[in-house]
Amino acid sequence: METELDFLGGLRRTHTCGQLRAADAGQRALLMGWVHRHRDLGGVIFVHLRDRDGVTQIAIHADADEATHRRAEQVRPEYVIAVEGRVSLRGADTINPNLETGEVEIVAEKIWILNESRTPPFPMEDTVDVAEDVRLKYRYVDLRRPRMQRNIILRSKIAFATRECLNQQGFLEIETPFMTRSTPEGARDYLVPSRVQPGNFYALPQSPQIFKQLLMISGYDRYFQIVRCFRDEDLRADRQPEFTQIDLEMSFPQQERIFEVIEPLAERISAVAGFQVAAPFPRMTYAEAMRSYGSDKPDRRLPPMHPVEHLFPEGSLTTVFGRFSAMAGTSLPLVAIRIPQTGALSRRERDELKAYGVERGLRVFDDPKRVERDHPEPMARVRELTGAAEDDLLMLATWAGEPKGHRPEETVFQACGQLRLFAAQKYNDRHKLLDPRRLEFLWVVDFPMFEWDAEENRWTAAHHPFTSVHDEDLDKLTSDPARCRAKSYDLVLNGTELGSGSIRIHRRDVQSKVFAALGFSEEEARRRFGFLLEALEYGAPPHGGIALGLDRLVMILAGETSIRDVIPFPKTARATDLMCESPAPVPEKALKELGIAIRRS
Repeated sequence: METELDFLGGLRRTHTCGQLRAADAGQRALLMGWVHRHRDLGGVIFVHLRDRDGVTQIAIHADADEATHRRAEQVRPEYVIAVEGRVSLRGADTINPNLETGEVEIVAEKIWILNESRTPPFPMEDTVDVAEDVRLKYRYVDLRRPRMQRNIILRSKIAFATRECLNQQGFLEIETPFMTRSTPEGARDYLVPSRVQPGNFYALPQSPQIFKQLLMISGYDRYFQIVRCFRDEDLRADRQPEFTQIDLEMSFPQQERIFEVIEPLAERISAVAGFQVAAPFPRMTYAEAMRSYGSDKPDRRLPPMHPVEHLFPEGSLTTVFGRFSAMAGTSLPLVAIRIPQTGALSRRERDELKAYGVERGLRVFDDPKRVERDHPEPMARVRELTGAAEDDLLMLATWAGEPKGHRPEETVFQACGQLRLFAAQKYNDRHKLLDPRRLEFLWVVDFPMFEWDAEENRWTAAHHPFTSVHDEDLDKLTSDPARCRAKSYDLVLNGTELGSGSIRIHRRDVQSKVFAALGFSEEEARRRFGFLLEALEYGAPPHGGIALGLDRLVMILAGETSIRDVIPFPKTARATDLMCESPAPVPEKALKELGIAIRRS
């Protein structure tokens, strides 16, 4: 087969495959790309030529010269070719409304075959019925698909818009190290052994947290970077071992100043993806989010939950809910959950919802009409409070056993929130409230300062150990850590946490108190964070910031459900790169140089 090895030393393309329009009719054009489709109708051969900008139809008529016609017959899907010809208007009855270039075609005069292709492992279509493992093994082919190209192009546009927006607000883009010291930030570190200092290790950063605080101490009062971060943790659809953050820090900010920077950025990024959103975004405390949605990342496209135990007369819950009466003295909530427009559910569907609740420790009452027979007035008030109509699903749920955790009411709300989301997602085809084109941004503020780690039997930082505590809660650091609130905040979009931030601790004495509350001895704190503690004594300004997950943001704006579809070369759920076949063993010599021996269990 004829191929053109030296072709690129000569001609150059004049247009991309997505550029041509009716106004270009009559012009000569030279296009290069991949064969998307090939149809030989005898008197004419049609080729759809594709590049990242789109698709153009090529027509090779019977009167084309012999070499051109022969090559047109030889090409197959995914061959790389170049075509020269004249732009021609298509007849009114042959216009393709599904193509941006559907009003025109190239009447080919010359064709060059630049490279052949094996039959691809799956079609180059937007929707393919193929296992994800196959797509990831042949990622270089998968990335050619129009859907994937749209996602990666959108990612690039969002990154560019981010740089433009933050640069206009006076932020400096500054890089921080990838090889640093291991510090506790909530997940296991990826460790890098040192060859020149055997037995010592660098850690890949879980975030640039300490370095951006040091930059504030150094006087660079507005910093940002689009940065890679690394966390060795259990993976899921919105979590990868390496991911990208839009990371920023400011000196002398109040919480509102952070919001005033991020909200225009979110507006700009959304506009790039074709969405219009308006600031300011709503604010909600963590306590309100847990109470109304059972989650610290509420999806506000769905109606909130409502605690309703106060609507029932004292003692009435015993007769209505039976075993619920055992909980009367615990002050745990009874929660009303409404899912709109589900219509009547079958017994099997109701049993499925109840079983889901039971698995999470709940007792679920799915028949409000039965309760209304005995207590019409309280249930009327429940319907009024929730806004429940006749065709809505209305459930009541509470905890089925003994209270759990240091904040037991949160345990109940969280389980109810999971039930709410399960039911809403299950019946979305009926109510259609979970519309991916509807963007609901939300700030969640005033998170707990600490979380209880039952495995280690101690308090851990809910955000990170450098987060400021609310001034009025400073005395609770040791006396009541469960009720201690942090100056932290999350930006949430459609039930996904886009990013977390906080006002940082800028005084050594306060930082030492927080380390003590976390169970660090002075010696351990000095060993692990000595350079930061020392830096706080050299005129550290008040400072704060936030880090937004670029992958998650692009995922939502692209209408995808997994960040693997917006990352060019992602890992699987087992942290494996199927294309490169990594991680992989290394030669024994390399391990020996590092002083490492593999212990086989």
